Amino acid sequence: MNIGVLGAGQLGRMLALAGYPLANRFFFLDTSGKPSAGIGDVWIHTDRTDDSSSLEAFLDSVDLVTYEFEHLPVELVRDIERHKPVYPGSTALEVCQNRAEEKALFDRLSIPTPAYRLVASADELASAVRELGAPVVAKSVTEGYDGKGQAVLHTSDDAEGAWQRIGHSRLIVEAFVDFVREVSIIAVRGRNGDVAFYPMAENVHVNGILRYSLAPLPDLEDSVQRVADDYIRTLLDELDYVGVLALELFQTRDGRLLANEMAPRVHNSGHWSLDGAVTSQFENHLRAIQGLPLGATHARRPTCMVNIIGRMGDAAELLAIEDAHLHLYGKGERPGRKLGHVNVLADSTAALLKKVRHCAGRLPDAPEPRFSFE
Repeated sequence: MNIGVLGAGQLGRMLALAGYPLANRFFFLDTSGKPSAGIGDVWIHTDRTDDSSSLEAFLDSVDLVTYEFEHLPVELVRDIERHKPVYPGSTALEVCQNRAEEKALFDRLSIPTPAYRLVASADELASAVRELGAPVVAKSVTEGYDGKGQAVLHTSDDAEGAWQRIGHSRLIVEAFVDFVREVSIIAVRGRNGDVAFYPMAENVHVNGILRYSLAPLPDLEDSVQRVADDYIRTLLDELDYVGVLALELFQTRDGRLLANEMAPRVHNSGHWSLDGAVTSQFENHLRAIQGLPLGATHARRPTCMVNIIGRMGDAAELLAIEDAHLHLYGKGERPGRKLGHVNVLADSTAALLKKVRHCAGRLPDAPEPRFSFE
């Protein structure tokens, strides 16, 4: 099939790389004006250019459309849906773009979340801090990602400054959770409603940016995996979703899972599956949207994804690590920018941790990897 991808970044690039063995061709519609995929045909369609001919040429080239990131104009996606099938649909996109709508969906489906409030002024923000109890985290209702559009408040006196720094008309304020670890569940749903689940991964964030994802977890009880599977299946079915969905969660000290947020696309915390799972999240997403049977999702071996952020290490040193697989995105160095990742595999979790620390030591500014089960 000829597959259209909205967005032209590293996730689109990895989708294309997974799809070429299936004889897929890829066409990208970039809405940022800064495409970086470096693979496939790219059209530019932004608010500044408003070039309808690029959209028409894109649509004429493709059989169906998917997207690699959720910060897209929903009206554009709805317009495309009138001409070509779009998976996942615009409903999922609209929900995931708005944290208030997302929390409302979790509440409606009885998926537990941290306590939260919606506020529309600095005074309301201060009141929310007092009600929820400091510290809290305030987030913009729309547009925030990778730690952007957020602030931690330690007292209600921080409200005015946080309100000004975030600079949005509506915020969601969340109580801090006494969690053991941050985890994610990734699942894929086919056109026929079949669902496959990946093993849960533990995610280590620093300054709001994902640095490490490790799966499968050596100490995860089967019952906790089943709870996560049930939560994400409920979301997939409610949204009549087709493709890969990621759900980020907090695991508390008593074993409960609290939903943080979801992403309607292939996800950074699933990059380990490129080398560590029988079928990667990228291939399974393409299988799903084309109506093909889903592939097996279990882990081949313990695997950890190590993000390369800001500055690149020596590729030869990274590749000298046994069973390390380097994935570069073709981007130039810049503080905070995702340049690529390394997937490291081993026969045991203990051996994996040694390799991960060896890998991190060869990446500039990489934080010390620490996981909850150590």
